[in-house]
Amino acid sequence: MLIKVLGSGCAKCKKTEQIIREVVAESGVEATVVKVEDFQEIVSYGVFTTPAVVVDDVVKISGRVPGKKDVLGWLG
Repeated sequence: MLIKVLGSGCAKCKKTEQIIREVVAESGVEATVVKVEDFQEIVSYGVFTTPAVVVDDVVKISGRVPGKKDVLGWLG
């Protein structure tokens, strides 16, 4: 599983990455978490508000910080 956190590096983007890394570690699910700050790549997903999260090339959330329950749902 590949999880991308899309964002410029703002506080909300950092919080999103932190939550995702915590949930992945706690759940034991094997996933790679990548931070994407390249504007062209962010826009390529159709995302115009950050933070956003992409799981296996599917945008799961955009414009807000996800909760732990959101992330657990994405991990299956």
